[in-house]
Amino acid sequence: MRPETASDGWVKTLRRLVSHRTLLVGAVILAILVIVAIAAPLLGTVDPAALSPARRNRAPSALYWFGTDQLGRDIYSRVLYGTRVSLIVGLAVAMLSAVAGIVVGIIAGYVRWTDGLIMRMMDGLMSIPPILLAIALMTLTRGSLGNVILAITISEIPRVARVVRGALLSLREQPFVLAAVATGVSVPRIMLRHILPNIMAPVIIQATYICGAAMLTEAILSFIGAGLPPTIPSWGNIMAEGRALWQVKPYMIAFPAMFLSIAILAVNLVGDGLRDALDPRLLER
Repeated sequence: MRPETASDGWVKTLRRLVSHRTLLVGAVILAILVIVAIAAPLLGTVDPAALSPARRNRAPSALYWFGTDQLGRDIYSRVLYGTRVSLIVGLAVAMLSAVAGIVVGIIAGYVRWTDGLIMRMMDGLMSIPPILLAIALMTLTRGSLGNVILAITISEIPRVARVVRGALLSLREQPFVLAAVATGVSVPRIMLRHILPNIMAPVIIQATYICGAAMLTEAILSFIGAGLPPTIPSWGNIMAEGRALWQVKPYMIAFPAMFLSIAILAVNLVGDGLRDALDPRLLER
């Protein structure tokens, strides 16, 4: 029998991912939302910012599928265009916090004298609820998509950094890392060849949960008026504009809330599936 190669390991991992039902369900729902976000102009939508006071507060009908808001704007169009905003925020925050968390975690875990200083800073940030930290950061800047992404990313970096640091503390004492150090392999090469491949699985899993949390945080910020400006159609803004009439016009909040719940559910299903498929301890069970 030939020895197992790295490609064989990737094939087995891919088969586990494809055969995992929870992961597939989440991935299909997420793919549908991505298609909706990209193809929003082709799905019977109109300008989400177009005002029509004569048609305000219309109930859902064949003409207005999700009804209209207090300014006569089509809620269906606003919800579909809001999918773009939420997915952009979620994916951007997940990627940026993962990259920054990897850098911070590797420095803290491998350069021993920086560990105490960096992790105390991370502990300080983690002691503040992410939503409160994001609100505090947003008060220092003007509301825009980039600033919202930056504020949420800063609040999520410590979680990735702690995961990376914890994994690296156990990896740096492994024989293959000690052997690389003893043979004079440079630190960047050790990081790229021995450390990063072994910490990517938990980082990817953590990033999926951060993606869902970022979408929820953005909706909360926009709902309370601390996030995106009202001119941008996001699910949080749509719910904020409909809360004054939600008792008599519940559809104004129901449709964006439903889309937000489905998006977060899909991301969490993908995260659970990745955890089950990539965690060696769960595979042994």
